[in-house]
Amino acid sequence: MTKPDGQLAFDELGTPLRATTFVVFDLETTGVSDEDTITEVGAVKIRGGEVVGEFATLVDPGRGIPPEVVTLTGITDAMVYAAPRLDAVLPAFLEFAEGAVLVAHNAGFDTNFMRKACLRHGYRWPRPTVVCTVQLARRVLTREEAPSCRLSALAELLHARTKPNHRALADARATVDVFHSLLERVGSVGVQSVEELLDYIPEVTPEQRRKRTMAAELPNEPGVYLFRGPGDEVLYVGTASDLKRRVRQYFTASETRRRLREMVALATRVDHVTCAHSLEAQVRELRLLSSHKPAYNRRSKNPKQAWWITLTDEAFPRLSLVRVPREVALGPFRSRGRAEDAMVALQDATGLRPCTVRIPAQRAHGRPCALAELDRCAAPCAGRQSVVEYSPAVGAFSSLVAGRRVEPLRRLEARLIAHAAAQRYEQAGLDRDRMRVLVRTLDRGQRLAALAAVPELIAARPDGTGGWEFAVVRHGRLASAGVARRGVRPMPVVDMLAASAETVLPEPGPLRGAPAEEVGVVLRWLDRPGTRMVRCSQPWTEPAMAAASWRGWLTRADAALDRLEVSR
Repeated sequence: MTKPDGQLAFDELGTPLRATTFVVFDLETTGVSDEDTITEVGAVKIRGGEVVGEFATLVDPGRGIPPEVVTLTGITDAMVYAAPRLDAVLPAFLEFAEGAVLVAHNAGFDTNFMRKACLRHGYRWPRPTVVCTVQLARRVLTREEAPSCRLSALAELLHARTKPNHRALADARATVDVFHSLLERVGSVGVQSVEELLDYIPEVTPEQRRKRTMAAELPNEPGVYLFRGPGDEVLYVGTASDLKRRVRQYFTASETRRRLREMVALATRVDHVTCAHSLEAQVRELRLLSSHKPAYNRRSKNPKQAWWITLTDEAFPRLSLVRVPREVALGPFRSRGRAEDAMVALQDATGLRPCTVRIPAQRAHGRPCALAELDRCAAPCAGRQSVVEYSPAVGAFSSLVAGRRVEPLRRLEARLIAHAAAQRYEQAGLDRDRMRVLVRTLDRGQRLAALAAVPELIAARPDGTGGWEFAVVRHGRLASAGVARRGVRPMPVVDMLAASAETVLPEPGPLRGAPAEEVGVVLRWLDRPGTRMVRCSQPWTEPAMAAASWRGWLTRADAALDRLEVSR
């Protein structure tokens, strides 16, 4: 519980500093860039103010040490010639530091080197809690008292027993003395646990700390929380697996985003909706965002903001960008720019005209379309065609979107290969990027549409404690959610949830009127390993010629683009 004055109760204090194991470490390197590597590691393990172990080793960097670094550290090539390589040092250091809180002076530099070294050599970086003595010193000491927070300056100011000398173990020992002196000072202001120390380091206003009483009555259960302002307006909506713990974080230094600190300053209370499990919380969040449109949420607050590509209703149909899709439509696209890229790819694949959108169109014949900058176009760009001649293009679009044909994608691939063979690499790259957008959106849209076509689907997931989480999905929407705890018979719960589920009437469109974001959230929950189908009113199937068969091509295209970005 929380005391009336806002002070944390004993059960919320966290891990006492005196019972915490810290590993204070320091690195010497060949430089400061990403290409540089480690030449020495020094670490001191402390607990309850006592040293319980030390770790020190030179490291063979596999390259020459620059003269300026030799001058600074005194570490020469001859000294590291017989030293172990970094891939042998890393597992020993990780074992030494396992389970401890890491401490370093300018910790961002040292931990970043260690993290990248682990990634380079195939070791998992454990993401430990890290305390930076530079940040702690700047929080504890005034500018007049400590004009500089360099390790040598702090060691002299705080009377460290070890003088730092740019060697890893000596600097780590000096950092231990500095760290202990700083902990003595924060202890006088009530910082007694690791959690309080981490909250104390970034500055938190007294008003922000006082407001954490707003989280006092929240349950430790999954759900949705709503911050409300002075006029009872909704300022912010979020989800949490533990409502109380998550909301309390907004009133501590762990919340560093200026925008949300401003929101907390305006908030007068926090409402909540308890949910059965994470899927219900995510769906409720989407619906509340759409309903309240809170000012401090950056996530989309309008489910109708997605773009779709469809055909106009006329004798010579054209590709058209719309917000509300027809029965046959390609999407959803999160941005108009991506939709325009896909529209150009569709034009090349099917021969249809995308003249209802302002784009610098480039036709398959290589000539720019003079009508591409117009909002409306009364005639086909390539000349008059009969309905009989034009209907195959319409059929190609409809079949591609529905997953009945992939010939248009093969046509695009052949065009891309031809450009590459002719060394027209710029055009080939442009075609590849547009095709990537088209294939990825086709795949996602077909999967969402397949789920939205099912009138009712009931699925279950293990909750990790021997029970089950259930979801009743109707036409892609979450109609009901519940749980059967360990020892409770699941099928009566399923029957009750199905009987009390929301009635969902399908509407026109590929997603039967369901918001694309909600169908996507439901689909990701169903796709997670361990999900089981309980009941399905009709088979949940995807077309055999769906864009999913092009995922291999998409993976190769993405990899090629990544290699290009790295080489730049």
